[in-house]
Amino acid sequence: MIPRAIAAGIPLFAVCRGFQEMNVAFGGTLWQKVQDVPGMHDHREDKAQPLEVQYAPAHEVELVRGGYLHGLAGTERVMVNSLHAQGVQTLGRDLEIEARAPDGLIEAFRVRNAPGFALAVQWHPEWQVLKASLFARHVRRVRAMRRAHESTHGSSFHEHPDPSSFSRNTASRKSRPWSPTWPASRAAR
Repeated sequence: MIPRAIAAGIPLFAVCRGFQEMNVAFGGTLWQKVQDVPGMHDHREDKAQPLEVQYAPAHEVELVRGGYLHGLAGTERVMVNSLHAQGVQTLGRDLEIEARAPDGLIEAFRVRNAPGFALAVQWHPEWQVLKASLFARHVRRVRAMRRAHESTHGSSFHEHPDPSSFSRNTASRKSRPWSPTWPASRAAR
């Protein structure tokens, strides 16, 4: 279902388990216990700690130069929280890496040539919203993309209440694949 939704141009932002499910949906595989893989760090949270500590920044990720997240952050490294035992072992087809942990584990990817927005992150960016995080910047960029779409196509995303009507409308117009830089010239940072 995930590849079909993305092919229909439905925007998708996958977080944590959604990141893992998206990789598998595109044919990728997962390590079930990253902490047991030689050379990998333990990415699990300490469940004995309060939630604020469990979801606090735990390690850096290196953002791929020229990628969507690199463009949002304006830097090559950001701190993220880490609450997962599973991790990407092999990346699915048509997926491009956006970020890696210091041990090399893939922490973010996007769908290459997706007709709409399609990004996945292993961490929980929603816990960092009040800290001018990547998540807040992402929301601003998506809003700018929506305004650009509405000004170009004269319609709102809300006018497509069911996915089948959205895919028919998307297929009937000339659309360009989503890329990390489009529409960067119009996007708020």
